[in-house]
Amino acid sequence: MLTVKYIMIGGFLGSGKTTSMLRAAEYFSKQGLRVGLISNDQSQGLVDTNLLSSSGFATEEISGGCFCCRFPSLLQATEKLDRDARPDVYLAEPVGSCTDLVATVVYPLEQMVGHRYSIAPLSVLVDPIRAQRFLGILTGKTFSPKVNYIYGKQLEEAELIVINKKELLDAESLDRLTKTLEDRYPKSRVLSLSARTGEGLEEWFTILSTSQQQNRATMEVDYDLYAQGEALLGWVNFSWKVSGPEFDGNDFLKGMLQEIHEHFVDRIPIAHLKGTLLPDQGNDIAVANLVREDGTVEQSHELLETLERGELTLNLRAEADPEMLREAVEVSLQKACQQFRLEPQEIHSAAFRPLPPTPTYRLSR
Repeated sequence: MLTVKYIMIGGFLGSGKTTSMLRAAEYFSKQGLRVGLISNDQSQGLVDTNLLSSSGFATEEISGGCFCCRFPSLLQATEKLDRDARPDVYLAEPVGSCTDLVATVVYPLEQMVGHRYSIAPLSVLVDPIRAQRFLGILTGKTFSPKVNYIYGKQLEEAELIVINKKELLDAESLDRLTKTLEDRYPKSRVLSLSARTGEGLEEWFTILSTSQQQNRATMEVDYDLYAQGEALLGWVNFSWKVSGPEFDGNDFLKGMLQEIHEHFVDRIPIAHLKGTLLPDQGNDIAVANLVREDGTVEQSHELLETLERGELTLNLRAEADPEMLREAVEVSLQKACQQFRLEPQEIHSAAFRPLPPTPTYRLSR
């Protein structure tokens, strides 16, 4: 790898982008390369940033809009990492409800800083259950047509469609999903892997490190429909200090997410629910998440010791009214705190619908 590599990993909410980005960071780091990470969200208070920062890699966060709408901030974050960490590889994760990234981010990057970076093919990760439902292979709850418009456009512009969590499917189902994606999106290369088990990762990382984004025609996007789809999504970010008698942070975090899940089960389409708990001392972290309203709460990182004080961060994305989501999260927090005899103190809260996308640049080819 002779030049600095710029890798953007996209995909809809809950597709496993952050876990995959950490896997990529670990892979390149083991090759002796310095890695810089850039996280992105519509608001501050990110679970992803907590997780990425705790990994020890240099990390910058861009909040208040997607890379396309905050393009100068993306350049500033890149330049800051250049100064502070001098990465050989950049890994950037755009907001999971955004699309048209090639025209609004990749091509502007090529035009403005392409002499400094080799920009990898755009990867779009998919959760295999959600992808099967979107494609009509599997029955089950899915998003409304306007939200699915964004999902479909993400797949259309991908150079690499990456089926993550392949361990969830048997061989026959995986083959059918792969073939359906190849038939529907013939310009894209379809890969399958598991960021959790590591299967298939090296093939993907090799492609990212040795290939560049192709010069493809800009896809057509109905920005009114795109904006309407994003506006259907409720966005909730919360951060609290919690303190009290010594408690099991893993049980507290997982129990709270389960409480929120039970509040909404089978009622609304959940895109992603995730949370972190950081003790007030040390570098330990607990991480739990839920993908899909009919899924189960899973914990990817566990605290090694009990604690008395910590910082709790929760992010919820669902096709529902944000104030209803806020109320459910607050009620669940109070129940969990009562159970563990904890006192919560709010640091940050936000409940909103994303604003219409207004890219800084959009380059046609």
